[in-house]
Amino acid sequence: MTPGSSHVALIRLIVRSTKAINAVERLKTRSGNQHYAAVSLSGGLFYLVDRAASGEQKLSAPQTMDDFVAFVNALKPEKPRRVSKLDLAMDEQIKRSGKPRATDGE
Repeated sequence: MTPGSSHVALIRLIVRSTKAINAVERLKTRSGNQHYAAVSLSGGLFYLVDRAASGEQKLSAPQTMDDFVAFVNALKPEKPRRVSKLDLAMDEQIKRSGKPRATDGE
């Protein structure tokens, strides 16, 4: 290992864990269930548990970070964003101009 490479690996692990934890935090907000938790395993795998009063219940198999985030997001999808008449008019005008409109995630 080169000097500093262990720091890079640690930073990558933290970023991965943060992404998985943020997905679970969004699920807690959307569902109202504050007992959800992400469990991290070696090798960058995660699984979801529900830590309710009746005990810990495993809700998924160990998954890669991207698969885990997709799984968690699919459990309780976000409510559709409200679109105003002005948004619709702007989209229509942009379609006529031939230019794509940037979305919130871009």
